[in-house]
Amino acid sequence: MKVAIIHFWLVAMRGGEGVLENICDLFPDADIFTHAVNRHALSAKLCGRNIRTTFIQNLPFARRSPQMYLALMPRALEQLDLQDYDLIISSEAGPAKGVIVRPDAAHVCYCHSPMRYIWDQYHVYKSNAGMLTRLVMPRIAHQLRQWDVSSASRVDTFVANSAFVAQRIEKYYRRDAVVIYPPVNVELFSLSDDVDNSFLWVGQLVPYKRCDIAVAAFNKLGFPLTVVGVGPEKARLQQMAKSNIRFIDKLSFDNLRRAYSRARAVIFTATEDFGIVPVEAMASGRPVIAFGRGGVSESVSNNVTGIFYNDSTTESLVDAVERFERWLPQFDPQLAVASASRFTPHRFATEFRAVVDHAIAAVGQTRAKHLLAKNLWRSDVGGPLPVRAVPESA
Repeated sequence: MKVAIIHFWLVAMRGGEGVLENICDLFPDADIFTHAVNRHALSAKLCGRNIRTTFIQNLPFARRSPQMYLALMPRALEQLDLQDYDLIISSEAGPAKGVIVRPDAAHVCYCHSPMRYIWDQYHVYKSNAGMLTRLVMPRIAHQLRQWDVSSASRVDTFVANSAFVAQRIEKYYRRDAVVIYPPVNVELFSLSDDVDNSFLWVGQLVPYKRCDIAVAAFNKLGFPLTVVGVGPEKARLQQMAKSNIRFIDKLSFDNLRRAYSRARAVIFTATEDFGIVPVEAMASGRPVIAFGRGGVSESVSNNVTGIFYNDSTTESLVDAVERFERWLPQFDPQLAVASASRFTPHRFATEFRAVVDHAIAAVGQTRAKHLLAKNLWRSDVGGPLPVRAVPESA
């Protein structure tokens, strides 16, 4: 069976690319299609694969900021020739699922998220964008939404990375989805006996991650906070921050593991589709203080492996940290590690392979049903319809 994997773009190694690596392990001979690729930014595992691109790759700055060509991506996907492929797996967070496949091919979409910038996060992205983007977005977003909904009907089986995303798939596409949580290499993390008093925030410094709430809250609290990440918000956040807050652009994996295991708690302020950071924190035996919406509500247990706050405000986070300080003596690191163990790569591989096999079988059954109906029709009418002779004079 020939397999094609469609991923929106490959210009950095983040959570979506981690899932892609695990899908590639399941299908080692699969070809990868994407809008744009920067091989220097990819892992060795992905770099070694056969990667093909759409015409977006040849446009200016596409390898750095492919999102700027969002309006062209539906056309780019539909120009991909996938007629030789029996199984198509699309990895969706930007446009990926809208490819045209053979009617007897199975198409499984692993959806990290319906495109945030045209659906529930549209106004957040628009308000924080530059002037040109703010002018262009209203002109293209409406048509992109129409295409996004119509192209959802091309998928045979949707897989969501959380129940939160499954709800959004149902809301925007009116489709059901199987929930399979992303794989996290939890076995690479470990507990430490040396826990300090500093809190930890990890992620991209972009508006929707809401690191500004963490900075404002710890300005009030005065507790030490380490922020690890880069992004367009960094300069503004540094200007806001008092001396108890320090910023680190990037940590090596070993240093990140050490930072997790020694943190008093990990602060998670975003509404994420799933959220790998909280799982990595729990795998390190540390609690999470999180905004209790999105995928984190499925990985972290309130008052067991962490503390939730309900309003995305500074005051609500301050209250949560104060409640955390009173609750901390009840925290059991081993319960956190056990909770994180639900998200192993082996579990992902087993569940995802089962869904793919079911999708392939379902497509085969549909084809068999149509062949049976065709044969029954021929039997009822005594064979195929006769071909009418055309008079020579015609």
